[in-house]
Amino acid sequence: MRVTVLGSAAGGGFPQWNCACPNCSRLRAGRLRSKARSQAQVLVCASDRECYLLNASPDLRTQILSTARLAPSRSPRDTPIAGVLLTSADVDSVAGLLNLREFQPLNIYAMGSVRRIVLDGNRIFRVLERANPPVTWHDVPLNTWFPLRTADASSAEASLRCRMVPLGSTYPDYVSADLRRSLDPDEAVVGLVLAQGNKQLFYAPALPGLSDESKGWARSSDLCLVDGTFWEETELISTGVGSKTAREIGHVPLSGVGGLLQEFTFANRGRKVLIHINNTNPILDEESSEHREVRDAGWEIAYDGMEFSL
Repeated sequence: MRVTVLGSAAGGGFPQWNCACPNCSRLRAGRLRSKARSQAQVLVCASDRECYLLNASPDLRTQILSTARLAPSRSPRDTPIAGVLLTSADVDSVAGLLNLREFQPLNIYAMGSVRRIVLDGNRIFRVLERANPPVTWHDVPLNTWFPLRTADASSAEASLRCRMVPLGSTYPDYVSADLRRSLDPDEAVVGLVLAQGNKQLFYAPALPGLSDESKGWARSSDLCLVDGTFWEETELISTGVGSKTAREIGHVPLSGVGGLLQEFTFANRGRKVLIHINNTNPILDEESSEHREVRDAGWEIAYDGMEFSL
């Protein structure tokens, strides 16, 4: 299993186009030891011809074009991308689906509630049905292993298995109140467990809470890529760019009581990597004390182009 971080930042990327927070301003001025980052996007390949996108970021087109192994090679309409696995209906998770509308049959795996939000509540995504055969949506049951399908959309199965585990939280604000009332709250945000042979990846770019189940999957995985959005609970407020706390928008902060660094103190068997990092997060500054604290705790910090082989 080959895992590539195509994008590592939270919504808006880093620097964010309309943000003058200290991190963004210093990066633009060349006074911050850090890397520019596009919005969180991960690619998992079972082989050179069987690749899967974990969510579909708004930066997806640029991310695909920047990745040589995703270039078409066998026919005028060709891609090694076999499908997309969605963790939520958040804009940053689904907007990139519109970049995949070029008459390409794909498999999309999601909770039934997420499919309803995307297709029933936002009819623009019906452009995905233009392919022949059309994009195939797969409603996935919670906490159940299922095989992924191959790139040609046939009945053949790839060597990757996946499991979607509930993480809690709520549906995005753009979902209508009427639709929201009919949705299963357990399907709002999920983590992905992908396995090939005896190797396992846990992916959770949004951790609304830290349950024993989510910590268990992280602990048992060879690689966990998890929510590193905010350093502190009131980060958006203290930097003057927002009015909500980290937990109010569905992210456990890294620091403080009950934060990720305190709760994830185990020495798991694999690598621990923070992804979906907001532009305000001080860990982006490679010379900061927060950056050192994260690294001293055994965590790596994702960057665009980071690769893993499991």
